[in-house]
Amino acid sequence: MTDRKPIFDAFRKLLGRGFSQTEVRQIDAAIDQAIGEDHVTDSGAVRGNTRVSPEDGTPKAIGPAGIALIKRFEGCAKLRSDGLVEAYPDPGTGGDPWTIGWGATGRGLDDLPIGPGTVWTKEQCDVRLARDLVRYADDVARALGLAPRTQNQFDALVSFHYNTGAIARATLTKKHIAGDHKGAAQEFARWNKAGGRVLRGLVRRRAAEAELYIS
Repeated sequence: MTDRKPIFDAFRKLLGRGFSQTEVRQIDAAIDQAIGEDHVTDSGAVRGNTRVSPEDGTPKAIGPAGIALIKRFEGCAKLRSDGLVEAYPDPGTGGDPWTIGWGATGRGLDDLPIGPGTVWTKEQCDVRLARDLVRYADDVARALGLAPRTQNQFDALVSFHYNTGAIARATLTKKHIAGDHKGAAQEFARWNKAGGRVLRGLVRRRAAEAELYIS
């Protein structure tokens, strides 16, 4: 078992505060995912990057392929010469929602709104991504319910939800639950707009998610 104390001490120093119990569990899970250690949560064991339900064995946490896809398209943009990461405006609107790190929006680790002038360390970006991936994976698992899925399908859907927030209402979710995986894969391409405009980056991302989904 890896000694986590130096890691938590470093994060406490960076943030200037302690952690809630929920944050401790989320960071623990992120560390386990990064180093491949098994641990047990209320919803079952985590084996490497995949949370496994003791009842059905279906993926409930994003795996390496999904994390790589998200990082590929989100990027840790606006890296400054001093090594810090700066927030940037939405490419579709030119303003809100402002984004920082690996696609983080809304409020930061300090609970302040992410906007013009928000600056994080690279470590803070990584912590926020790990925390968000736990939450988004839980959303996807809840939306899919008992519907069967492979790890690649689950990863593709988490990436989709991380970018769109639409897993609960998307037709592709309904088609997946119905077992129409071919139809679900075709639905990814529909989500290619931001601010009413088709963006090439979203076209490429949806194609990559669909490819992962059917692989």
